[in-house]
Amino acid sequence: MAVVSKKIPAPDRVKIRTALLSVSDKSGIIELARALSEQGVKLLSTGGTHKAIAAAGLDVTDVSEVTGFPEIMDGRVKTLHPNVHGGLLSIRDDEDHVAAMKEHGIEGIDLAVINLYPFEEVRAAGGDYPTTVENIDIGGPAMIRASAKNHAYVTIVTDPADYAALIEALKANGGETEYAFRQKLAAKAYARTAAYDTAISNWFAEALEIETPVYRTIGGVLKEAMRYGENPHQSAGFYVTGENRPGVATAKLLQGKQLSYNNINDTDGAFELIGEFAADQGPACAIIKHANPCGVATGSTLKDAYLRALACDSTSAFGGIIAVNQLLDAETAEEIVKLFTEVIIAPEVSDEAQQIIAAKKNLRLLVTGGLPDPRSRGITAKTVAGGLLVQSRDSGVIEDVDLKVVTKRAPTATELEDLKFAYKVAKHVKSNAIVYAKDGQTAGIGAGQMSRIDSARIAGLKAEDAAKAMGWPEPMTKGSAVASEAFFPFADGLLSAISAGATAVIQPGGSMRDAEVIAAADEHNVAMVFTGMRHFRH
Repeated sequence: MAVVSKKIPAPDRVKIRTALLSVSDKSGIIELARALSEQGVKLLSTGGTHKAIAAAGLDVTDVSEVTGFPEIMDGRVKTLHPNVHGGLLSIRDDEDHVAAMKEHGIEGIDLAVINLYPFEEVRAAGGDYPTTVENIDIGGPAMIRASAKNHAYVTIVTDPADYAALIEALKANGGETEYAFRQKLAAKAYARTAAYDTAISNWFAEALEIETPVYRTIGGVLKEAMRYGENPHQSAGFYVTGENRPGVATAKLLQGKQLSYNNINDTDGAFELIGEFAADQGPACAIIKHANPCGVATGSTLKDAYLRALACDSTSAFGGIIAVNQLLDAETAEEIVKLFTEVIIAPEVSDEAQQIIAAKKNLRLLVTGGLPDPRSRGITAKTVAGGLLVQSRDSGVIEDVDLKVVTKRAPTATELEDLKFAYKVAKHVKSNAIVYAKDGQTAGIGAGQMSRIDSARIAGLKAEDAAKAMGWPEPMTKGSAVASEAFFPFADGLLSAISAGATAVIQPGGSMRDAEVIAAADEHNVAMVFTGMRHFRH
């Protein structure tokens, strides 16, 4: 038995005699109200919920009759009253509480069924400032928190998904609820109000451009419990924040089994990368393996872009994630299904392509309805022991940067296009990142090494392997552009890229040895541009 105020033990079972129903989402509320009425429960309700229940022919009392005060201010004030909160907060086994209830004519409320104004939905839909503020619920969270605090005596239900369990519990227990059941619902109720307040506070921070609010919370709603996390011994769940950004969290799964933790992480990385390539600029494809791109390319057709991306590292592409920036057509789908692939994510999919992919029953197919905007604001977060690291999303794009030519030779028009392409990809490669590109196609990618020279060497070796696999006379790094997402601390990394065949380089600059690096580029007649914008990704 748990302990409450004044060491009064909480009863194991509580009879539901009076219920307060006040909901914004009215799905299932009539069925619940009918089931409660059949149990002999007195129904109290407010506003639109009262009208809906009464229209269904059920006996229901308006809260204004309990408070002795009408709803005012367009419904802003209706339940903020001692007769409501006293009924929710009173300890039924406390003599002083019982006396206060009797003195003030307060009736106990044993069940509260409450969900909140649709703030998250209005925010996600891009509601204007006054509309969004108006959808901040006040009375609802107050009643939920009061009921949850007093769960020793009050059952609080905040989710229509729990109505069936409540009805079943009442039928099984003669109209009573058990303490363990009330505890679980109370825990869920506090989590719900916490997520709700998180959405509101984060919206205010965005609307008022407060970059580092004193109090920062991250909230979400469980989309699905996962079989496990990164490894089988780790538990995991997928939570969605309500952010209206096309991607894995908002996508529709057209076919395939449940995505794993790693699938979701990799698919998010793939689609964020492909978002760098606007659909109206031509077809593009990215192939991701273990959160890093193993091939990215543009092409004359989507099939061409896919095959060019695959050519960069067809070995690593096995079991990878494929993202495209345009409608996935049948011709491209026919090529993709020749390779074992975990996930395909696209803005749209043709009926013919969907039918082709359907033959691979375990292949997940996600449709997003659009591309993420690489320039849009937002936050990212990661946990550390005892805290959170929160930062703004990396919304820097190469098109917005004034490139500075720092070598004697400027890049040619072709080299400049490949430099920009390579830098877009490098932004999404784990640091230290080196990306070789040629003719809108990655030639070699080096990721996540402790030194930049190692990344340059690995990318060059990958390019040699690709040339052998494809039967090319030489690696695509010959005559390529190379991107480094952070500065070269020494000339050795640059020299490694030059030895692989790179003729043009793009990097942020800012090293104490920039002059040494520039001199090495000039010595080999290599063009180099500085962006002044770093893209570390850990």
